[in-house]
Amino acid sequence: RASGCTDAKIMLSVARRARCGVPAARCMSSLVKVSPTMAKLIRDMGLEGVYITPSGPKDTVTKPDIDAAAAAKAAKDKELAKPLTIDFRPMEGWELDYYGTAPTLPTSATTSAGELLEYYETMYTMRRMEIATDVLYKGKFVAGFCHLYDGQEGVGMGLEAAATMTDSIVTSYRDHCYQYTRGSTVAEVLGELLGKYIGPAKGKGGSMHMYKADNNFYGGNGIVGAQTSLGAGLAFAHKYAEDGGVAFALYGDGAANQGQLFEAANIAALLKLPVIFVCENNQYAMGTSLARGSACTDYYTRGQYMPGIKVDGMDVLAVREAVKVAKELAKEGPVMMEMDTYRYHGHSMSDPGITYRNRDEVSQVRAARDPVDRAKRYCIDTELVTEAEIKEIDKEIKAEVVAAVEAAKSAPMPDPSELWTDIHVGQTKDFFMRGPDITTSSGVYGTVV
Repeated sequence: RASGCTDAKIMLSVARRARCGVPAARCMSSLVKVSPTMAKLIRDMGLEGVYITPSGPKDTVTKPDIDAAAAAKAAKDKELAKPLTIDFRPMEGWELDYYGTAPTLPTSATTSAGELLEYYETMYTMRRMEIATDVLYKGKFVAGFCHLYDGQEGVGMGLEAAATMTDSIVTSYRDHCYQYTRGSTVAEVLGELLGKYIGPAKGKGGSMHMYKADNNFYGGNGIVGAQTSLGAGLAFAHKYAEDGGVAFALYGDGAANQGQLFEAANIAALLKLPVIFVCENNQYAMGTSLARGSACTDYYTRGQYMPGIKVDGMDVLAVREAVKVAKELAKEGPVMMEMDTYRYHGHSMSDPGITYRNRDEVSQVRAARDPVDRAKRYCIDTELVTEAEIKEIDKEIKAEVVAAVEAAKSAPMPDPSELWTDIHVGQTKDFFMRGPDITTSSGVYGTVV
């Protein structure tokens, strides 16, 4: 996002627009006048999304304009890459020496303005996507259950900042943002919510059943706590394959009381599986405060026979650093983490979220601890990113999400024949599946593969 030119016209980033599912042709619509030759040069030099001031006739872009933009971008990138240190609230540990020497829990993170800006853009996109989902649901475009992640973006972004695509993630039904961070576009996520064929499950899964196995995201799961057992299984696969990956099994403070979590933790400890059980403690389960629903609210200590870490889930840098420590510990066996976070919406869209708490409480948390706002403040405090630049980024992302909503709305529904696909692994078109009536069945009677 290099500049140095106060009168520069903005070229929206083709790369980021594509992540929202906006067609390339639409990405180019806001460009200044550029000839095909200059457009190719801009692409070849990686200058999409960079401010360029045209100096040619009738405000056309010339080669010197592009060279100047490239030089400004290089200078700006150099500044944005300078390392800086940011302090955060101390973490809490439990049995950190369980596998040997206890690691030191960090109280600061080394980062850069460029990295912080990337985190902010991703988190703000998450926020706008969930706000768009709220509007779509209330407009009756979304059917079924729907659980939003706004307020918890610091957990998702911080975890992904420390993880790799070799690592596996499995979570609950509050899964939209993980589908995004694992590689799907905003339009694809919204398409799934709207039951459209562009969705990751071809519109057949909906809100609770996102999935992207090619980037090791194993969903959205509709059964409370069931993902913890799956997380142990994914960790077993990593250990068996010796691929160096760890499995993250995310669940809420309500699911923390499910028996299958403790069964999964037990087998993980016995087999020394590289799994990190992550409790996203958003304080209220479905609608019961943790003090009323849990005899022990120190969720990071519940592993008993594994190390535990509690971290401020509203601080993306604190989460990132905590996950780094957890990943190192997970080389020896399972780890249990607690992310101290908060959800702004109710448990699901059918929950107004104010019968067991009041609006003042939500407003106070939003004002004091909002993870997206904190990431923005981190960016501005570096003095390398201005309020005006942040506002421009916000404006672009809002426009991108609006375009993604329209792309999802206009996408086709799955063909009725899709009812019979993706039922069994390796099924052929002749594989017989009986319908409600024998005449509506699919395949050839008697065919079993």
